[in-house]
Amino acid sequence: MENVFCLRVLSLALFASFVARQVEGIRFVLDRKECFSHHVEFEHDTVHVSFVVIKADNPWSFNRLGVDLSVEAPNGRMMYQGHQKEEDKFEFDGPIRGFYRFCFSNKSPMHETIDFDVHVGHIIKKEELAKPEDFDPLMHRLQLIGEALYSVRFEQHWLQAQTDHHAIMNQAMSKRVIYKALLEAVALISCSFLQVYLLQRLFERRLGKGSRV
Repeated sequence: MENVFCLRVLSLALFASFVARQVEGIRFVLDRKECFSHHVEFEHDTVHVSFVVIKADNPWSFNRLGVDLSVEAPNGRMMYQGHQKEEDKFEFDGPIRGFYRFCFSNKSPMHETIDFDVHVGHIIKKEELAKPEDFDPLMHRLQLIGEALYSVRFEQHWLQAQTDHHAIMNQAMSKRVIYKALLEAVALISCSFLQVYLLQRLFERRLGKGSRV
């Protein structure tokens, strides 16, 4: 009995570490359109989705249109449609099992770097088992803990993507301010040299007229 308990505790630890490692998502460069498929193994599983536009090819542009995202179920039913969004986080109930299609579209002339994450959550219920006596409360709690761990990591990934986005935007804005200040300084120095040159020419003309008299 003690060995079984130790085995279950070990399984819990391994499962928790496995869940913690799975929250990575993907980052890709979106030109015009890019589609991904993700498998939902059971009906009515909860599908968690998040995406953030990390950066654009042109760091000087701050008026991006964002991207469009559509999510289509295996039977063709549209589960989600978002238009011109720079970030979003949502979830939906997968009505059927199979491959769900996630398609990003970019109407901007610039390439956009997207951070995209999707996770399917499933908790085995007692009524789903062939034999009620097979229901193990400890293993059920293990699943609940694993799902809770993933929810935390999913949220952390979402916040990290937002942080990266804001850091890149702040860096671009800082560079823009610095370059603007440098241009203003160059313009001011150029105007000063031009004024000195014009004053010098004016004095030379007056001195020339005075010497002829």
